[in-house]
Amino acid sequence: MSIHSEAKRITTRTLVDMKKAGEKISMLTAYDYSMARIVDEAGVDIILVGDSASNVMAGHETTLPITLDQMIYHASSVVRAIHRSLVVVDLPFGSYQGDSKFALHSAIRIMKESGAHAVKLEGGKEVKESISRILSAGIPVMGHLGLTPQSIYKFGTYTVRAKEEEEAEALVRDAMLLEKVGCFAIVLEKIPATLAKEVADSVSIPIIGIGAGGGVDGQVLVIHDMLGITHEFHPRFLRRYSSLYNEMKGAIENYVADVRSKDFPNEKEQY
Repeated sequence: MSIHSEAKRITTRTLVDMKKAGEKISMLTAYDYSMARIVDEAGVDIILVGDSASNVMAGHETTLPITLDQMIYHASSVVRAIHRSLVVVDLPFGSYQGDSKFALHSAIRIMKESGAHAVKLEGGKEVKESISRILSAGIPVMGHLGLTPQSIYKFGTYTVRAKEEEEAEALVRDAMLLEKVGCFAIVLEKIPATLAKEVADSVSIPIIGIGAGGGVDGQVLVIHDMLGITHEFHPRFLRRYSSLYNEMKGAIENYVADVRSKDFPNEKEQY
């Protein structure tokens, strides 16, 4: 029997054991109760309450505008829905960079007010102090390297990261540093598959990829993208498992037509 099927509730320890056993880890985003309940019941190992809520829930161009209060609201909604998945919450932009005391304060607020199980933050050696301080309070931390969307204005583009040798070497060093500091897992976003596999093979903690190939320990996607609720976004790494935008739009058009034609409600649909 696999570690996966034995686990009643996924913990950070479960994930490390899954990596050791060669079992792949599934991770998806969720931002509200109804969606999180479906994701949890479908058997996803990790639910990420991502700062991507800034894009898909609030319509912002980047992840930067979302606030700590808003992240706590989304996380609380998700936590109320789950029975099995590990819930990880993104620390939003401005809540941890440059001030490790404020980083700890932000992480504590997320854990206390939402009931989540862990936090995630972007960066390597530059956020080492913040990670250490958060971990000192007993809060599990997931790292995030490669393309770090909160740094979009520094990079100026969402293209693949770490293609050059210097940046690739720095990324490997950062991954090893995050493991040493105490992160329980790392997300690698939009980097060459060979580099991602090298990182996964060189650390004992799980590496979750998004646009990082199949040589890592698990995968993550934004749920609105993989279900086809968003339909303008077409990166190479995205596999759409449904086309809900068209299905939902069609259903709503049928409803509008039935209301206008007085077909809805019919006699059986009233009291």
